[in-house]
Amino acid sequence: MGLISVSGEPGCRHDEIARLASQRLGFDLVTESRLRSLVAEEFGAESAIPDKAYPHVVASMLGRLATQHHLVVSLPGGCFLFKNFPGVLRIHIVASAARRIGNLMVEHRLERPAARQLMKQLETQLRTELMHKFGRATTPPQMFDLVLSSESLDSEQLAQLIQSAAEVRRLVDEGLWSDAAEAQLQFQVRLQLAKHGIQPPDRVSLKRDIFSHPSEQIFANLLDFYRIAWEYEPRSFPLQWDKDGKVMESFTPDFYLPELDLYVELTTMKQSLVTKKNRKVKMLRAIYPHLNIQVFYQKDFQNLIFKYGLAERLTKV
Repeated sequence: MGLISVSGEPGCRHDEIARLASQRLGFDLVTESRLRSLVAEEFGAESAIPDKAYPHVVASMLGRLATQHHLVVSLPGGCFLFKNFPGVLRIHIVASAARRIGNLMVEHRLERPAARQLMKQLETQLRTELMHKFGRATTPPQMFDLVLSSESLDSEQLAQLIQSAAEVRRLVDEGLWSDAAEAQLQFQVRLQLAKHGIQPPDRVSLKRDIFSHPSEQIFANLLDFYRIAWEYEPRSFPLQWDKDGKVMESFTPDFYLPELDLYVELTTMKQSLVTKKNRKVKMLRAIYPHLNIQVFYQKDFQNLIFKYGLAERLTKV
């Protein structure tokens, strides 16, 4: 995946530079307005995404696009995304306060005092947004691969420098993301989003106070994300009877996935409970050999997704 993040101080025209760079390189451009449209399509126009979930939402959107295009991204905090991926180039545009005020005067048809005030407002807004969404109000220079000054270079020249940097880095040679890589990302991202209770709007939500453990609610949210039908504790299976046929012991799996005909039981971290649960599952399989049941820890959610062929659904959500 070739991804170029272009950010800048207010008044540096970094959005325009990103647009010109994307045109030169033939990359797909993702701006704030386009991101809002993508989020509205995915989660509904009225959805309010919590600030803490914002990085995960953006990563989900960009990960999907990266299977079809190389990307130029002009978003606040874009340098924090995919920071461990080799095919990422982070660009930051800077300029003096006088230059930036002048740009705002032209763009917004303002007098200098009003433009100066606007720049202060934009700077405060940017710091606040970065703090709320990424936990830091500023980005140190080492976060960027290349810092460019627009003091004496125009937007076309800066876009040309970005093109040259991308060619030197051979970003296109990285290739587009594979479906498997994107599925891996989507799983990790959506597990994080599930902790915020975020799910597609076309999914009917059940009352969440039915769950007996937080991990069950997280798992249910995750299934909702992938639009996988589920039932919570739909049936209890007798395991032991007394001499009169009265049930003495039974087992109720946490979830049933009807599309897969699969029962799922989540364990806790207490070994004593795990041992007891494993004993019941062993008895269940012996008495009801036709049942398909899987027991796993929260860290094994990913194994469930891929083992039972659910990865194919990731590109559909």
